[in-house]
Amino acid sequence: MSKRRDPNPEFDFFIPLMNDLPLKDQREVMERPFFSLQKRKRLKPIEYRSPNGEAWVKVEAMPAYGMATIWDADILVWAASVLNRMKEQGINDLPRTLTTTTYDLLRGIRRGTGGRAYQELQAALSRLETTSIRTSLRAPKRRNEAQFGWLDGWTLEVDPDTDQPRGMTITLSNWVYEGIVSERSLLTMHQDYFLLSGGLERALYRIARKHAGQQRGGWICRVEVLHEKTGSDAQPKEFNRMLRKIIEADQLPDYTMSLTQTVEGTPAVMFQLRGMRWSRPFGQFCGLDKLYPVVVMPPF
Repeated sequence: MSKRRDPNPEFDFFIPLMNDLPLKDQREVMERPFFSLQKRKRLKPIEYRSPNGEAWVKVEAMPAYGMATIWDADILVWAASVLNRMKEQGINDLPRTLTTTTYDLLRGIRRGTGGRAYQELQAALSRLETTSIRTSLRAPKRRNEAQFGWLDGWTLEVDPDTDQPRGMTITLSNWVYEGIVSERSLLTMHQDYFLLSGGLERALYRIARKHAGQQRGGWICRVEVLHEKTGSDAQPKEFNRMLRKIIEADQLPDYTMSLTQTVEGTPAVMFQLRGMRWSRPFGQFCGLDKLYPVVVMPPF
């Protein structure tokens, strides 16, 4: 596993890039499996229920487009970051429809701007619009679920003379919009998140950012629970292999990962802030309400 090379190492000064905006995403989306981790078309639904049984998510794809991927979600991160900047600037009437250009958006999420990139952008927008999500999170009162897509719609303006894309609009669904504009709903992410090339790497970073945060003592999660939280459709043996490879590569921004286990012998992963040493005999254990002692194992 490795980081993707930045296609735009030098940025245009006047383009509103993520280098100029704090990168933001929704807390409750970061820690749960809302997106496909593979670039090939996924039609198999994602079904997740939290260890305490209180939160659940079901994601379904439209066969013509496939499920929205974790790379498609970069567009939602861009939207959250732009709206957060507007809020910080004191703008009260935050728009649910954002206007930009395809060039600026692609540069903003650190993608190339060639013809293929524009085609992939349109495919991503279609997946974000057509993927169906049902969840107990933020469901309306007297109901136990909400259903929505990531986008309510999008438009793309094409120059009639050159047939090149120009302006575009993105309309967020109500569920997404409300989650972004709510107080204390966003977390800041590392700028290099966009350069992570693997879907599982991206999911692990998002989970670590939500749960490990700035904890000096680190955060520990059972491998079984981590498998469920990422939404990976890999078999346990293959998931463990990919996990070990990511740990060995050590490419996650902000966090290091190491294999550990509970005293009962349950495999687990420890996430630690880079530069921090874990000195406490206990770590916060994912999926349980109390702290469990762990035995730290050599990575390999």
